[in-house]
Amino acid sequence: MRFLFRRVVVLILLPIAYSFSPSLPPSLSSSLLQLSPSYVSSSSPSISSFSSSLSPTSTRRCFTSLSAFNDLSTGISNAFKSLAPLTKLTPSNLAPAMKEIRESLIESDVNVQVADDLLEAVKAKAVGMEVTPNVKPDQFFVKVMYDELTTLLGGSPSDTPTFTPPTQRLSQGPGLTTVLMAGLQGAGKTTACAKLAKYLMEDEVSWEAVDSMPEKELSETLSTRLPKSRRRVLLAACDVHRPAAREQLAVLCGRIGADLYSELEGEEGSALSIATGAQKAALEGGYDALIVDTAGRQVVNAELMSELVSVSEKLRPAETLLVLDSLTGQDAATTTLAFSAAVDVTGAILTKTDGDSKGGAAVSVYAVSGKPVKFVGTGEGVDDFDAFYPKRAAGEILGMGDVVSLVEKASKEVSDADAERMAKKMKEGVFDFDDFLQQASLVSKMGSLAGVAKMIPGVGGQISASQLSGATSRLRKSEAMIGSMTAKERRSPSLLLEGREARSRLDRIAQGSGNTYDDALGFMSEFSKMRTMMARMQRQMGEGEPEKAMASGDTQAMAAGVGNRSMRRKAKKNKKSG
Repeated sequence: MRFLFRRVVVLILLPIAYSFSPSLPPSLSSSLLQLSPSYVSSSSPSISSFSSSLSPTSTRRCFTSLSAFNDLSTGISNAFKSLAPLTKLTPSNLAPAMKEIRESLIESDVNVQVADDLLEAVKAKAVGMEVTPNVKPDQFFVKVMYDELTTLLGGSPSDTPTFTPPTQRLSQGPGLTTVLMAGLQGAGKTTACAKLAKYLMEDEVSWEAVDSMPEKELSETLSTRLPKSRRRVLLAACDVHRPAAREQLAVLCGRIGADLYSELEGEEGSALSIATGAQKAALEGGYDALIVDTAGRQVVNAELMSELVSVSEKLRPAETLLVLDSLTGQDAATTTLAFSAAVDVTGAILTKTDGDSKGGAAVSVYAVSGKPVKFVGTGEGVDDFDAFYPKRAAGEILGMGDVVSLVEKASKEVSDADAERMAKKMKEGVFDFDDFLQQASLVSKMGSLAGVAKMIPGVGGQISASQLSGATSRLRKSEAMIGSMTAKERRSPSLLLEGREARSRLDRIAQGSGNTYDDALGFMSEFSKMRTMMARMQRQMGEGEPEKAMASGDTQAMAAGVGNRSMRRKAKKNKKSG
């Protein structure tokens, strides 16, 4: 099933790749090669699988912010360029790159001590590494940095990127699980309560069920298709200080279909009495989880802590989650320490990661406080909420993209039957305009064009604002032109690519969609390229070589079947010399 959806993802990304034409196709084509089984499912990628992150195209300056780690990723990627020519890493030749990485970390508002400790750990493991036939020093350096970043973010290099590490999971014991939410005012705590409730009701994996699954079945199952806990959730509105706080939570509960416990209309109870009543109601009502929204303040003060401590002592929650604004940078770690001194904080939720945050909060929280980041808010909607994966975040910081999340997003929007049909079309090399429209629609469901592009390894940092705007415009033009085609033309692209009537058909389509003949001709040219790539991939998969190459992380061997001419020639030459 995983490989099936990897094929679907490649199919979806083909029109995206050529929507950036002619400015980026070669680099996008090579990046598509990284959609490999070893990259997605392995617990510890091989050092050779990191080599693509060091290509010249992946170290270009990034012009538009695509994630909280964007600036940090760009700075670190630029530092890698100086390591490429080296045959051995020494303290002296490593110093310029380490200095640039340190500057990038500090500019991204990472705690200074955390930055220094990270670089010391990397230096201790990387210095003295000599070149071997299979591993270059720069590749080894990236691997070391990847492992150390994963540890710094609260994970382990041995973690499987497809599953949430145990430290990031919520308690799933028998009976009622009480989750106490805390944080400063303005961090998005009330909204985070609703998002967490929806996650527990719909998306949380049942780890007890997973542990009982056969290993083979587990290895073939996407994380989005794993058994879900489907908890019954009750929310308690215990913020009695902020005006309309309870009304806001009531609206959010209505939106997600969750139950809300609050004081009777017209009564003003204390946070402690509401919380106590809510826990009693949750136990009597047979709920699986109780989420308690508490009051926040502009600053950490005695009144806030006293109320929070009293509620915590009474409820004895299994989880106390601290909601942190990622825009506060390393101050988020300081806030975590302050709250941890009063109550037993078990983890953090980072909000507003889709904004202008620089990643300092995510990198600093666990290292400074020892409390893991468990979830991240990725937007304003109640669905914009994800579990935090340290390994994926480390890959994103290093500009390696996030193939796992890409596959998971696709699996949420495509049924198994549709995935089988799309994979069959890909294998047969069949690709028509109806497929193009379907894929464009899927991309829209998976998120913005920028959001999807940034998950492609080595691509997100290359896209400028003007390129993104142009790509979006080309997609819209293409959709409009397809809308002006007849059903027969959409199913039979050859009618527009060859024959006497091709020109007159293109004239009609251009006029009907408000475009020029050159626009229509250009789209046909791009579409022809997509069909050519489909044919190459079909031959590659039919011969069985791609699976073999992808499993070994040999991107040069894969380039023999896909990519530009120079890549194929280089792969063929290396194969002969080998």
